[in-house]
Amino acid sequence: MLKYEVTHRLSIAYQPQTSGQVEVSNRGLKRVLERTIGENHASWSDKLDDALWAFRASYKTPIGCTSYKLVYGKACYLLIELEHKAYWALKQAIFDLAVAGDHRKVQLNELNELRDNAYENSLIYKEKTKRIHDSKIKNHVFNVGDRVLLFNSRLKIFLGKLKTRWSGPFT
Repeated sequence: MLKYEVTHRLSIAYQPQTSGQVEVSNRGLKRVLERTIGENHASWSDKLDDALWAFRASYKTPIGCTSYKLVYGKACYLLIELEHKAYWALKQAIFDLAVAGDHRKVQLNELNELRDNAYENSLIYKEKTKRIHDSKIKNHVFNVGDRVLLFNSRLKIFLGKLKTRWSGPFT
């Protein structure tokens, strides 16, 4: 190690805690990469930009729009379409600062409305999925003399990963 001038130090790995949404998004991105590239993991970094663009430009059912539209307030275009519409955008440009400021305020209000609608759509989607999940739950009726297992919810996972949380059977 001294030959290569490397100093070796032991440390504890950093493990940040996040919400589950990050893992869900990463899983979706990974799925896009796996389907487009296949088993060749070496070329993932080359195709990551395209996968991110496809992921951000795809319609998300829970929010009712694309995540790109939720951030920028307008639909996303392919680069070819942008080159074609560059002249049109120049013709539509507003050079009066007062009118441009008012136009920008209207755009910001529309963006806030879009985000509020996405939030409401997300709540509606969650309620629907909860209703579907709850309809599939079976309600069991136990009679005296039935053999049942008791679930211990106070048993923490650190007491033993493979230790069962169920005890019994009881009658």
